Amino acid sequence: MRVLVLNGPNLGRLGSREPEVYGSASYDDLVASCARWGRDLGLDVEVRQTDDETELVGWIHEATDSETPVVLNPAAFTHYSYALRDACAQLIAGLVEVHISNPEARETFRHSSVISGVATGTIAGFGIDSYRLALAAIAPHQPGT
Repeated sequence: MRVLVLNGPNLGRLGSREPEVYGSASYDDLVASCARWGRDLGLDVEVRQTDDETELVGWIHEATDSETPVVLNPAAFTHYSYALRDACAQLIAGLVEVHISNPEARETFRHSSVISGVATGTIAGFGIDSYRLALAAIAPHQPGT
């Protein structure tokens, strides 16, 4: 089963952006880890990142049209992107929202997610391991399992 792992703004800066919050793993480390975790779970994982809301919404539409499950770290779009939320509401194959840090343990403005209400579930606060947990949550829903 194909799974899209989609990442929003600034996540391409992992490893150099606020390592005390986001850890020392680079974006390339995240991509390699997701591919490895996906293979271990029998998933074909494709990881993408964009700082562009329009592009991210387009990728969600692609996933909707192809009935592909999504692991999504909406990053800053978590808190205000109603366009992204409305696109995510159309997904039929599952959506797991992920966050590297725990938004509830951070600034007040990060406590609200417009995405979580349309997600199958949310995993946050486990560093990049949040992605492994999200992929593990999707894997049992593969066709034939």
